Amino acid sequence: MNLLLTGGTVFSDGHFQNLDVAVSDGRIVSVSPSLPKGGFSVIELHNRCLVPGFVDVHVHLREPGFSYKETVLSGTRAAAAGGYTAVCAMPNLNPVPDSVERLRLQLDIIEKNAGVHVYPYGAITCGEKGGALADLAAMAPHVCGFSDDGRGVQSREMMRSAMLLAKELDKPIAAHCEDESLLQKGWAVHDGAFARRSGLPGNDPASEWRQVERDLLLVQETGCRYHVCHVSTKETVSLIRAAKAEGLPVSCETGPHYLVLCDEDLLDEGRFKMNPPIRSAADRNALVEGLLDGTVDCVATDHAPHSAEEKSRGLRGSLNGVVGLECAFPVLYTNLVETGDVPFSTLLNALCVNPRRIFGLPGGKIAPGQIADLTVLDLNRPHTVDSGAFRSLGRATPFDGWGVSAAVALTICGGEIAYHDLQNPEEVLP
Repeated sequence: MNLLLTGGTVFSDGHFQNLDVAVSDGRIVSVSPSLPKGGFSVIELHNRCLVPGFVDVHVHLREPGFSYKETVLSGTRAAAAGGYTAVCAMPNLNPVPDSVERLRLQLDIIEKNAGVHVYPYGAITCGEKGGALADLAAMAPHVCGFSDDGRGVQSREMMRSAMLLAKELDKPIAAHCEDESLLQKGWAVHDGAFARRSGLPGNDPASEWRQVERDLLLVQETGCRYHVCHVSTKETVSLIRAAKAEGLPVSCETGPHYLVLCDEDLLDEGRFKMNPPIRSAADRNALVEGLLDGTVDCVATDHAPHSAEEKSRGLRGSLNGVVGLECAFPVLYTNLVETGDVPFSTLLNALCVNPRRIFGLPGGKIAPGQIADLTVLDLNRPHTVDSGAFRSLGRATPFDGWGVSAAVALTICGGEIAYHDLQNPEEVLP
């Protein structure tokens, strides 16, 4: 497909320029202030922002094993609608991809049904049970990294062995950090003022940061590339900041819900239940500060769909996990950028550039020769987040009903239009 995107404001090398972008055979072929239109299908952007396609390094597509919650098809359609051209899929599936044979089941589904690029993780341990290492070496050519997401690796020696092998294979460990010995049984929310006032059992923030602290010592020893998933506590931010200052190969992500919510915003509804939980205002503020100073590299949704019944039991009884692919950008832009708390370029780096750098994924720059994974953003599209209109099979988001000011207008993946909502009758689409 030959496309010419004209009249847009292009995010390139950290700043915005008025440029035309030509795409052919899945690649960007030309970038210039003015390009001839002959031979191209022209899309008029009307000063909208053209950015590298978003990347979410932490999603749950639920196939194989849990297709009643989500499928690769529905999940990647949701991703495209949210501006994402690539997602990294977590391995808590059935069967768990802990060998090439089991991973192949997932890869076959991805090849057949994915609407955007999907890069799977392989499990760190067999069955994600922590007892024996998975077949990391055999899976390494096919995965973006290794994770036991959903459970922390409890054994220090098991994590050390995994790091040594991952270092040899040049793959990152993406760690769900949770020391189960510090968890209160049946926890429902962050262990803070809201928990005490509501009589709900709390999740101790030390259960996260203590395991991060353990793992950073192992990174010192092994030199393994180490990525911390869904950071939620101020202590974790401080530990990662110090590790980076020391020069360790460490990165991390946090989620939209941790950046714009705190436990004082909770309602006793399943759409507010996730692991780790939404924490205190002090934790939220530390995460925003970490995003500003580069401690927090990526914003990842931890898109984790469940059935309506599984999310209908309030904070105490619902399964952990919320969806976020389709509303992440408008929520983040409205509540962080428009408020002046976070520069737009900082948010875009966390969504577009840093995830590719950390996980070695293609794209991230709008320049000739680059893969044509592109997203068009309309920064003047007021609307209300409506989970009932999601393409995802999951509906549980804490942002349902929120008023937002921006939207994704177009997603191009590999040079093909994966999603569009341009809303201008004069615009030409192929």
